[in-house]
Formats: sequence, C-alpha cells, structure tokens
Amino acid sequence: MIYRKKTYKIKPEKLETFNGFFHEYLLPNQLKNGSRLIGRWVNENQDEITAIWQYESYEAYKKIEEKVRQDPMNEKAQKRRKEIGDLYLESKQDFLTETGEYRVPKHIVTAFAYITNEKGETLLVKTFWRDDTYELPGGQVEEGEPLDVAVAREVKEETGIEVKIEGVTGVYSNLSSRLVTVGFIGKAVGGKVCTSSETKEVIFIKLNEENIGDYFTREHFKVRTVDAMNCRKAIPYESYKKNPYQLVTRTE
Repeated sequence: MIYRKKTYKIKPEKLETFNGFFHEYLLPNQLKNGSRLIGRWVNENQDEITAIWQYESYEAYKKIEEKVRQDPMNEKAQKRRKEIGDLYLESKQDFLTETGEYRVPKHIVTAFAYITNEKGETLLVKTFWRDDTYELPGGQVEEGEPLDVAVAREVKEETGIEVKIEGVTGVYSNLSSRLVTVGFIGKAVGGKVCTSSETKEVIFIKLNEENIGDYFTREHFKVRTVDAMNCRKAIPYESYKKNPYQLVTRTE
C-alpha cells in the first residue's frame, strides 16, 4: 500500500466553501474511480487542510488519477471552481509508505436491499457519483448499528421509502477495497419516492433477467441483484447482545 498526503493552505474564511466543494465534487469523483480516503483534517487555525488517500500501488494511483481527470465530474468541478474563485493559497503532495502494521485489520461493512412494492416492482437508484448505472439502494453501516436497521435507514435516506426487511440474500467481499457487503430482501411499506443529496434518480420498475442489462452497467451490481431476484428463501439474520444473550432482531 502507498498513501498520498495532500495539504492545502487556505484562508480561514474559505474553509466552509472548500469543504463544500470537496464533498460535492472531489470526494465523489475520487471514490467512484477507486480511491480510498483514510481521513481529512483541518488544523487549529483553520488555515491548513490535510487529506490522506490510500492506493494499492503508485501505478494504481496513476491509473485512478487518469480516470478522475477523464470523468465528467471533473469538468463540472473545474467549471464550479471558476465560479467561486480561488479555493486555496497553495498545495503540496507527498507519497508515504508504512514502516509497519500498527492497527487492527478491519473491513468496511455495507448493506443493500432488494425492495419490491405491491406491484412487484423493484426499487432502484442512480447516484451522483455512479451515474452510469442504476443500483439497489444501500450504504455503509455505522459503528454499533444493526445491519437490518442500517439498510432500512439507508433506503429511507436515499429513496424516501420505508421498508420491512425480511432476510439476507447474499454476502459479498470486495478484496480490492476491503468491503464486506450484505444483501437483504424486503418490502416497501410506506413513504414516498424522492431523491436525496446522494441520489439523482429513484424509480420502481418491473425488473427481470431479460431487462436487467438495460439498467445495470456494473457487473457486481448485476450479480447481487440477480441473486436477490432469484432468492426463494432468505438466509436468517440475527442481531444480539451477549453476557447475557439478548436477542435484538431476527428475520428468517
């Protein structure tokens, strides 16, 4: 692994503007093309911002940066920069390598849901940073959050739809980014379809194996959706506490 340290000198009064630009344009473009953000910090005087990114290798970094430059979002970012003027006074970049393993290995856990309504239509979203494909709604599980609660929350936040989770359809491990993703199946029980700060489109459509290619352009999204579509009996899911054992949720 290598790490890229990017440091910006800014005027303190530009902090909010810079953060807004980062979260709306820079971060989504980097993430969608394969970068991993380790963290981002501002100093006490609020005149210096540091971000650290992780890559498999320097060659991987160069490939990702080329995709970032070619991405339509980069053009939007440059246009926005011209509108808001200078964001920072100066910047510098360093590449770092680890001198040892000092942290407990961990994975990022995400969850998605295959949700259908009373018409048998499937709930799909298209996000701003993956606008080349539709996908099932979902997102990252917060620390200490039960998986079923997390996926229901993410679906509601992204689509406006309230859901009842019925079970697990599959578990997927992304070895490129240390992601473990759990798929759920459920029913729409309330709410109203609407977009969010993350989603540019939210739809219910009749989905089947014949037309799935019209909506999904990324193979891993297609695979997990077909798995859920063909799921006849969901895998049991349980969340609990121990010492003593206390059941919190179980679906099967």
